[in-house]
Amino acid sequence: MFDYIVVGAGFAGCVMAERIASQLNKKVLIVERKKHIGGHCYDYKDEHGIIIHRYGPHLFHTNHKHVWEYLSQFTEWHYYQHKVLAYVDGKKIPIPFNLNSLYYVFPDSLANKIESKLLQFFNYNQRVPILELRKIDDPDIRFLSEFVYENIFLNYTTKQWGIDPEHINPEVTSRVPVFIGRDDRYFIDDKYQGVPKYGYSRIFKNIVSHPNINLLLGVNFNEFCKIRENNILIDNIQFKGKIIYTGMIDELFEFRFGELPYRTLNLEFKKLDQIYFQENAVVNYPNNYDFTRITEFKHIHPVDTKFTHILLEYPGQYIRGISDPFYPLFTDDAKNAYHKYLDLSKQYKNLILLGRLAEFKYYDMDDVIDRALRLFNIIFND
Repeated sequence: MFDYIVVGAGFAGCVMAERIASQLNKKVLIVERKKHIGGHCYDYKDEHGIIIHRYGPHLFHTNHKHVWEYLSQFTEWHYYQHKVLAYVDGKKIPIPFNLNSLYYVFPDSLANKIESKLLQFFNYNQRVPILELRKIDDPDIRFLSEFVYENIFLNYTTKQWGIDPEHINPEVTSRVPVFIGRDDRYFIDDKYQGVPKYGYSRIFKNIVSHPNINLLLGVNFNEFCKIRENNILIDNIQFKGKIIYTGMIDELFEFRFGELPYRTLNLEFKKLDQIYFQENAVVNYPNNYDFTRITEFKHIHPVDTKFTHILLEYPGQYIRGISDPFYPLFTDDAKNAYHKYLDLSKQYKNLILLGRLAEFKYYDMDDVIDRALRLFNIIFND
């Protein structure tokens, strides 16, 4: 009945399904373990009309014009510029740590001295990864880098990933820079920023509304799919169409080379009888408390109500069957195991791996959409 099976109803799977359905006029079945579409971007309105991001804040930002234009077919936008504060030594300071942050935490004379020194070593508006800043052999720069490392980067990163930052792939640590400028926006370099006017769930509903797409929700693909002797079997019948797989690659191959490590989030939602709880949508807590950050959703999607809704995030180690995998944990052992799975997957010509879990790669939303669009063009336009 179906030419293609897409496993997973997040952005990776839904975008690929939409392209196949609309551009190739082929029948697509999307199989999703959760009982809703949208993956970790799923959102809903609470009883006061506040849009809640069920799996943590998702703020869309990109420099990919084609990605923005693609999504704009399925949504209007609320043009939102994201800013983040960090709670450090009893003060809330802008992050990424920038020249404004200097004057929040240090006396003006010291802040001015460090600012001058930074501008000797770096260009204005340059982003410098904290681990690179620590390599500068200058006492003032070293003082700043150690302050930022100890108070903003180290404990937050350790809580988030559960290991020492020095052992984390630079792909992750480079995402935490010091910004040599005064722009307090979190996504400084991205031309297109916003959130869907009516929420992410509406986008997904629109993306998969094509008549060639069918949904199977609340079903674990691995329960009726088996891989045997270089064949993919669906209910014990060989499937000759293509499978676009966006789930955990180790699970697909029944953990043949062991379980790949992932991090999860334990999410605590609170409805409060007050207009606002904090100054910004997101406040990070690097050093105090077990949670890493608090999100207040009314700052993202403003609504006129005397109530507010916040989310506290507690990172933890993913445990199969108990928690939800959010982020691949990039260690040398994990990368080696992943490449074994990747080599194994190449034996199946009708299997296409796509997305954060299947490719064991940290994708932002725009990157995974870009990846899906490009992969579609590569595979189906040859």
